Amino acid sequence: MLTCNGALPQTEPVRSTGVGLPNLGDGSDMTPSAERRLGDRIARELYRDPDYIDDPVIMEYVQGIWQPLLAAARLRGELPPELDRAYAWEVLLSKDRTVNAFALPGAYLGLHLGLVSVVSSRDELASVLAHELSHVTQRHIARLLTRQSAQTPWMMGATILAVLAASKSAGAANAVIVGGQALAAQNQLNFSRDMEREADRVGYGVMTQAGFAPQAFVSMFEKLQQAARLNDNGNFPYLRSHPLTTERMADMQARIPVTDGRTSSALTMEHAQIAARARVLSNGNVDALRNWAGEVEPARLARLTPAAQAGALYGAALAAGKLRDFTAAQALMVRLEGMVAGNPAATRLTRLLEAELALAQDVPARALQILQSQPEGGRAVQLLQAQAAVMAGQAAQATQSLQTWLVDHPRDAMGWQLLASAYAAQGKSLSAVRAEAEVNIVQMDYAAALTRLKAAQDLARKGTGAGDYIEASIVDTRTRQVELWIREQALER
Repeated sequence: MLTCNGALPQTEPVRSTGVGLPNLGDGSDMTPSAERRLGDRIARELYRDPDYIDDPVIMEYVQGIWQPLLAAARLRGELPPELDRAYAWEVLLSKDRTVNAFALPGAYLGLHLGLVSVVSSRDELASVLAHELSHVTQRHIARLLTRQSAQTPWMMGATILAVLAASKSAGAANAVIVGGQALAAQNQLNFSRDMEREADRVGYGVMTQAGFAPQAFVSMFEKLQQAARLNDNGNFPYLRSHPLTTERMADMQARIPVTDGRTSSALTMEHAQIAARARVLSNGNVDALRNWAGEVEPARLARLTPAAQAGALYGAALAAGKLRDFTAAQALMVRLEGMVAGNPAATRLTRLLEAELALAQDVPARALQILQSQPEGGRAVQLLQAQAAVMAGQAAQATQSLQTWLVDHPRDAMGWQLLASAYAAQGKSLSAVRAEAEVNIVQMDYAAALTRLKAAQDLARKGTGAGDYIEASIVDTRTRQVELWIREQALER
């Protein structure tokens, strides 16, 4: 198979080697801007997918890996300025439990929570993201799409979406593409062996440049290969679109310096908590949530490493919160806090979960107290604080904070949605409707955005929107912009 918003953790600067590895050549007639437009069409549909999720905690963790990889690619010369400017470089999360990740035209990357839940470390996740990033920087996708030149962009987008649906569930794709057609489309879009080897080679250079353990490439290969042998039910679509070979594995092993003693196998408490969160969020049915209680039975917990124990306790507390069994959740949180004491990263995740549970119990003052004690900010803290402030009757404070945030992060759809709630709580209907339209704009649902902007214009004309002239002017400007985008879309059909 062709087969990234929010505050980004500060990372150490990456040193450039000044040496760029040669690639296989572009060989594509598709321009970066045309590829981006195709990617936008596909991403619009993925935003509407019920499995799409923007979980600030997991996304913050993923971005802490993704941004250093991008920085390393730039410094290595793998990411030319024209591609850097033209492409989206966005990661979209899916609640899907299958083990999969994929690159789409225009540098949109899809990442399933199923994959996040099975990797053992940041380094292993970095190896997957670096591989997908390298498919983009080497323009493998554009070369594959050039083969489909007889198809219109809309047909190419539909084909890619159908293959993505088939990778999740064959039944889900039947309305679009079935049987042998799905297989034929998948075969057309699969990367060649040369492309896979190049993505391995370039991805390895990018991830090691960014400071991740090189052994992770090999351990991730081994993990996927073993999982594929143990599961014949199609739960590992990543291997169908990125087939492993002994040659690829041997090549990566040979690249690891003998003197490099780093490993990627040690599970950290932070990663164990993120993986547990991914598992809970990807399977929210009642039986699955109840099963988490069994994960923390003393006899079973005693057999786990401290890091794995922290993950089990975190997942069980989150699951108990989803079931609204807050007594059990609180008891688990006490155990978890004792387990992670002295580990700053794991303690931070624990405190964020404690704040989420306080909000779920409608105790926003407690959530604010927890969040304001955090020494580090970040997107998860910012958005949880805003939600708590609105619930606590401090909507004006939340508005000011979110406005500042969105100046620097204008593509944060959840930030705009929370700002709409903050405006509505203050009776500022015009501003609230405009903020809701910005959510639609970020997700490229321009028809819905135009409907909301027209409604905002009506409020402004009637004088019932409790807005001001500046807000009304912004609404008019955004309306003209969205109308232009809709006309451009119509011309591309």
